[in-house]
Amino acid sequence: MNKLYEKIVSKQASISLVGLGYVGMPIAIEFAKRGVDVIGFDINKEKIETYKSGIDPTHEVGDDTIKNSTVHFTSDEADLKKAKFHIVAVPTPVNDDHTPDLTPVEGASHVLGRNLTVGSVVVFESTVYPGVTEDVCVPILEQESGLKCGVDFKIGYSPERINPGDKVHRLNTITKIVSGMDEETLDCVAKVYEIVVDAGVHRAESIKVAEAAKVIENSQRDINIAFMNELSIIFNKMGIDTKSVLEAAGTKWNFLKFSPGLVGGHCIGVDPYYLTYKAEMMGYHSQIILSGRRINDGMGAYVAENCVKNLIAADKSVKNALVAILGFTFKENCPDTRNSKIFDIVKELREYGIEPAIADPVADSDEAERLYGIKFCDMSDVSNMDAIILAVAHDEFSELSIREMNAMFGAGQKVLLDLKGLFNRKEYENAGYRYWRL
Repeated sequence: MNKLYEKIVSKQASISLVGLGYVGMPIAIEFAKRGVDVIGFDINKEKIETYKSGIDPTHEVGDDTIKNSTVHFTSDEADLKKAKFHIVAVPTPVNDDHTPDLTPVEGASHVLGRNLTVGSVVVFESTVYPGVTEDVCVPILEQESGLKCGVDFKIGYSPERINPGDKVHRLNTITKIVSGMDEETLDCVAKVYEIVVDAGVHRAESIKVAEAAKVIENSQRDINIAFMNELSIIFNKMGIDTKSVLEAAGTKWNFLKFSPGLVGGHCIGVDPYYLTYKAEMMGYHSQIILSGRRINDGMGAYVAENCVKNLIAADKSVKNALVAILGFTFKENCPDTRNSKIFDIVKELREYGIEPAIADPVADSDEAERLYGIKFCDMSDVSNMDAIILAVAHDEFSELSIREMNAMFGAGQKVLLDLKGLFNRKEYENAGYRYWRL
């Protein structure tokens, strides 16, 4: 295994990235930057052609970086035979019933298994519940390759910690958890990742420990946000501004600074269900984790309900009211719309007879139409509105002036739901707005 690391450094052996999305693509690019021969594989031929043409649809590394990268982008699975160190970074979503959907990671294992060669190391980065790497992925790799794990090839696990849209916390600046099936594999995996992770690595004592660490990172954040959302519901009933309460409480040195909001995306809103699913398999029904999930999953409907209440209070007709939603991605300054909870607001508004106009200059419009049937309007088309829901804290939105906001509304009292608290509440209330935020 140590020889494999040396061969990678000397370009005698290549690394492959299986899955080139928001996680896999930046990893491939970073290894290539550090002088490693990298094969970037994805089954999506259209995505590969986009990368080959020098376009970064994720906005994670930029078009110029893609264009000048030495990564060999391919959708031909046979190219994987040329690599000896494989990193699998495919998504792990949940089904409609909140059970884990292992289809992508199983599919990647089938593809890789068909092209696995003796002496290889396979490292999974996909978020899974403890046991998936060894109990689900390894049998597939063995079945497809005809090779024996631990004899002909080795496995490891290193959970992804990339934060899409975050320009500060990047692959190379975040400590990387690494694990391997034995000490020799762990040492090899650690050394390979140290090529690109300047912050260093943490060597977990087992693959299951590394898998568990990943799911609790996001579960902890999910629970903390659920607490903030519950506080928001309580304080709104009391007529108290939640943001003001949190600013006051935040002056204490050990107060954890979380904020209420919609919890979507392919990590925080998904990973807790992987942990609770495994717990159910072991005969334990989660109390705290699932309670937090229920609160967070209900926030879209809660926002829509408060939009309707504010329309009524502003003496506006609810049915066919002109409502605009600004922002559709699951987080600010990121084009990713997967598992966006903004769609929950849309669905609930439709129940009240409102078809909202949606504008998002950052979002992947093709993805939104494919996944949700949503067609965005231009910001210039947002006018004569009865209410506006400012849903995502994109930089473009936070820079809007009150004059620009005024131009988006029609006659009567203006209803603004500033979910992220981007604007000055008193300024808008003094201007005659009905202003509401979480």
